[in-house]
Amino acid sequence: MVKILKIKNSHKMEKLGRSIAKTLSGGDVILLTGELGAGKTVFCKGVAKGLGIAAAVTSPTFTIMNEYEGGRIKFCHFDAYRLENADEAYGAGLTDFIGAEDCVCAVEWWQNIEELFRDCRTVNIDITKLDDNVREVRIER
Repeated sequence: MVKILKIKNSHKMEKLGRSIAKTLSGGDVILLTGELGAGKTVFCKGVAKGLGIAAAVTSPTFTIMNEYEGGRIKFCHFDAYRLENADEAYGAGLTDFIGAEDCVCAVEWWQNIEELFRDCRTVNIDITKLDDNVREVRIER
């Protein structure tokens, strides 16, 4: 199923994340695509809120992974931008979380380690900047 939406501000992007979170269960992996500043982290803030997590969600650009607990299920937010390949993801311990039944994962720059997602239940979210405020979001399950 493919759905295409126009999102007009960051509040609505976060709201979309909250809405999608309600459909997720342990083992689900969100594969996020979009240029820098497209709204991937804002979307993840909404996912965390939708899972019942109160913690402030930040970009994992330098840490590679941020883990959040306290909701109905653990949320792991990855940024694979600095990873060269799946071997580096293994070495960083990311594979302990990807597809694990006790968490939902969201992965930015997933194409760098795409072979890790072959056997996962995925939701693809592609965010395209149309202008400073408007984004086109393509959701594929």
